[in-house]
Amino acid sequence: MQVEHLAIEGPLLLTPRVFGDARGFFYESWNQRSFADALGLPLEQVPHFCQDNHSRSSRGVLRGLHYQLQPEPQAKLVRCVVGEVFDVAVDLRQASASFGQWVGARLSAENHRQLWVPVGFAHGFLTLSESAEVLYKASGFWSKSCERSLHWNDPSIAIDWPLELLNGSEPLLADKDASAPTLDAAKATGDLFA
Repeated sequence: MQVEHLAIEGPLLLTPRVFGDARGFFYESWNQRSFADALGLPLEQVPHFCQDNHSRSSRGVLRGLHYQLQPEPQAKLVRCVVGEVFDVAVDLRQASASFGQWVGARLSAENHRQLWVPVGFAHGFLTLSESAEVLYKASGFWSKSCERSLHWNDPSIAIDWPLELLNGSEPLLADKDASAPTLDAAKATGDLFA
């Protein structure tokens, strides 16, 4: 597995070794030992995944920016198995030197990349292809009381979403994402990480 450290400490871009020929391809999408090596942790300290999620989205659908607080925070290992998305992680750790900064990567069925989004980060993605299916492992169970969202277009975060690829269309959002608070508002209500 190829491990790429991004501009913010924590998130990683992982590219598995793909074995392909005229029949198709094979790769390990999850291997606890390889993941431990990528994180630089002993095997017993690798986050335990307790939930797998699968979403399907049309072109222009933007999901996020989502995160969960204690007592059920979630780290996520995200991949796109159909189509292509622009996937983003935003640092919400107030004590971090990179607080409020973001990293992003294109994940697709073609490149097989995965984005590791640790606890303390918000996550979201924009669908770039006609449709996309995204699979992600979560280290915590979904909890309505712990779930939070940030506004996708908060100018203080300034995510460079590739909106030009939507041919002039606006992103399609769920109501909760369209009305999500800004980073400053989440900070004022204590809805961030220490």
